[in-house]
Amino acid sequence: MAFRLPTQLATRGSFHHPQHHRNSTALSWRRTLSPDTLLIPSSSLTTKKSHVQQFVTCSAGGSAQAVNLAPGTPVRPTSILVVGATGTLGRQIVRRALDEGYDVRCLVRPRPAPADFLRDWGATVVNADLSKPETIPATLVGVHTVIDCATGRPEEPIKTVDWEGKVALVQCAKAMGIQKYVFFSIHNCDKHPEVPLMEIKYCTEKFIQDSGLPHITIRLCGFMQGLIGQYAVPILEEKSVWGTDAPTRIAYMDTQDIARLTFIALRNEKVNGKLLTFAGPRAWTTQEVIALCERLAGQDANVTTVPVTILRFTRQLTRFFEWTNDVADRLAFSEVLTSDTVFSAPMTETYNLLGVDSKDIITLEKYLQDYFTNILKKLKDIKAQSKQTDIIF
Repeated sequence: MAFRLPTQLATRGSFHHPQHHRNSTALSWRRTLSPDTLLIPSSSLTTKKSHVQQFVTCSAGGSAQAVNLAPGTPVRPTSILVVGATGTLGRQIVRRALDEGYDVRCLVRPRPAPADFLRDWGATVVNADLSKPETIPATLVGVHTVIDCATGRPEEPIKTVDWEGKVALVQCAKAMGIQKYVFFSIHNCDKHPEVPLMEIKYCTEKFIQDSGLPHITIRLCGFMQGLIGQYAVPILEEKSVWGTDAPTRIAYMDTQDIARLTFIALRNEKVNGKLLTFAGPRAWTTQEVIALCERLAGQDANVTTVPVTILRFTRQLTRFFEWTNDVADRLAFSEVLTSDTVFSAPMTETYNLLGVDSKDIITLEKYLQDYFTNILKKLKDIKAQSKQTDIIF
């Protein structure tokens, strides 16, 4: 088995149409936006924005050689590779896959603290790094399906993993004949090219689509798990809770439900090549989430409200310094989340397609109620044990 991994992962200085070569196996998605304007030529890609500020260039090129490697040893449909397996969503994907009888391999970057919990669950862990393309091919040997829920670490430049690394992974998957690729994206990423992470997600969606890989793209709105550290824990510890004065609504979803729906979609041939959006039963504002946590915790929150105008100023301020560019990129994403938008989508059609009952999707009220019930019970038990210890001694 031999193949050549494309090495051309460079940015361009002008806009390029998506390329479709009838007599070539080239994978190409090139989208370059100037700092001040967005110029869209007449093509299948359209947008209503004609004058926006842009901070990132998504550009990749190269060809995937030896795409059809058959005849060869067939791989089992149950053999999957999870990329980003240690993350909030990734670990739930791994857990669900193992529970459903899949053979799970996890691509994990070498790290000081090994991901032993994945091995304890029964998964195989392989060390590789998306920012080092030469480490990727070995992880794909014998794999039928790749589930990609990886994203860069906060301290990393966004393009390193989320764009350049993903381009290398997709090209490798194409070259080695991977039979299905599941990519997790962000809801409304096509509507916010001014936000680097969302623009990169959209570019990656198009790159996968143009690659010819059998794929499923799933856009997500928000994780319920993220609300624990952001709101629940600070309220219980009587620490400041940070919020904004914007009316943004987000339809948070439990990552366990996301994992369950993902594998239902994976087994449904009608979903191949489709773009799905997973959204929770209801969209919530920050103020509503805080109020819910206060009620379930039985105590008031110490809320520090940050006006959106200050957030915008902070974002512009960080642009003056080269070493804070990535901070500004992430503030750009925060600004979208604090604008007057709704991160939600109707789910009736998706539920019907997947054969899922909406009543089986956990609500945010139920999720947080279970959390606070369990944590308050543990705190009560600890306090009781402490008092008992005082009596004995």
